[in-house]
Amino acid sequence: MNQCALHVLSFSTPSQHSNMASPFSSLLPPAILFLLLLSPPATAQHDYHDALRKCILFFEGQRSGRLPPDQRLKWRRDSAIHDGATVGRDLSGGYYDAGDNIKFGFPMAFTTTLLSWSIIDFGRNMGPELGNALKAVKWGTDYLLKATAVPGVVFVQVGDPFSDHNCWERPEDMDTLRTVYKIDRSHPGSDVAGETAAALAAASIVFRSRDPSYSRLLLNRAVSVFEFADRHRGAYSGSLRKAVCPFYCDVNGYQDELLWGAAWLHKASRRREYREYIFRNEVVLRAGDTINEFGWDNKHAGINVLISKEVLMGRAEYFSSFRQNADEFICSILPGISHPQVQYSPGGLIFKAGGSNMQHVTSLSFLLLTYSNYLSHANRNVPCGSFSASPSMLRQLAKRQVDYILGDNPLRMSYMVGYGARYPLRIHHRASSLPSLRAHPARIGCKAGSRYFLSPNPNPNVLVGAVVGGPNVTDAFPDSRPFFQESEPTTYINAPLVGLLAYFSAHR
Repeated sequence: MNQCALHVLSFSTPSQHSNMASPFSSLLPPAILFLLLLSPPATAQHDYHDALRKCILFFEGQRSGRLPPDQRLKWRRDSAIHDGATVGRDLSGGYYDAGDNIKFGFPMAFTTTLLSWSIIDFGRNMGPELGNALKAVKWGTDYLLKATAVPGVVFVQVGDPFSDHNCWERPEDMDTLRTVYKIDRSHPGSDVAGETAAALAAASIVFRSRDPSYSRLLLNRAVSVFEFADRHRGAYSGSLRKAVCPFYCDVNGYQDELLWGAAWLHKASRRREYREYIFRNEVVLRAGDTINEFGWDNKHAGINVLISKEVLMGRAEYFSSFRQNADEFICSILPGISHPQVQYSPGGLIFKAGGSNMQHVTSLSFLLLTYSNYLSHANRNVPCGSFSASPSMLRQLAKRQVDYILGDNPLRMSYMVGYGARYPLRIHHRASSLPSLRAHPARIGCKAGSRYFLSPNPNPNVLVGAVVGGPNVTDAFPDSRPFFQESEPTTYINAPLVGLLAYFSAHR
């Protein structure tokens, strides 16, 4: 679940996060702080390609629907194959967002966008894993095409979160409500529709040369979904509050998703109307807001970095303010000069208050790396007052975060399941923590799963590649299912990490 997640009844757990101040004194020069952060403990060289393979494999463990013959995680089986039947639609497929059995469209679309962006910018570094990355994107887009097949309607969620979170059961055994939730002209959701348009547009770039007809289908659908999002404005949590809050409630507003969708449509189509839309709505839709955040609910930093590429290539001076915003974003997360909301743990991990901190680590690091590459091609630095950050510094900071995830941290623990000698064994994940159908063919009921949830034993099924929410600001980590904010993996933690690992597998 996300940082606003609420696991009800026996599975609720209060946050264990501390609000300690950053251990780095703001009195130290930024360059010195960089040296502190970029000098990790001495460890063996990481196998980034192995981590990449596992990072992508994780998505197969999150699949919903009828699994394909080439499914590699064999302990998973078909699940929720009748989703959508209550409304006369086939809404099977897609991804479970985290350790639960709900299909939330908002984070699923963001996951698909970031997987696509990873391939667009770093696919050439993926080697034989590129094919698996493409399958991961298509599993998402195939579902999003189903969810947007009715004009003026987007099916944004399948499953009642409260009944689901009241049970601890395998997706293959699900007997909780599979309620279908939608937005339409009378019940708008510009945020989730805008993100869905962005995902479809970004994926259309991925498949442009690989499957032209599929790419055209994705782009055409993105155009129509964006038009719906823009014409019928509103936040989906206003229409569907009881279903989506406090799980994936839109706290940040829908304006950023409209700019985000337009930015990806511009990149995918090169149509003048989207360039003009961005230029016309930059101030109205608040492109420069909350610059030190990027995730499923807040796209501002991503918008500015994405659009800045054209500015840095000398093709779009009229978007120069986006480049300025991107620079300010970078400065807002650098050690020593960062915004108060961005801290660093004693071990050097980016930390933001709230749950599932690794979602911030991977998303912000992805933007650090992406922007550093754009800057390198333009031979530019980032001015941060009296300090200037070079592209290599940004890359090193991103690499430091990746290395921390893989085991260069005070606990010497990899936070990616299945990678390294020591990793989380008791992750907050229903399918991983309950016996597989092969091991236990009989059904395990809603409450019968509680003993597995509360067990101190390791999970019987290894969800290879899953990156958990991670340690707190003191680098402490409870390897325990009830501590869901630390021990639960999510698709949107892994999606940007795919791009990071691809790059570092080719640039050690």
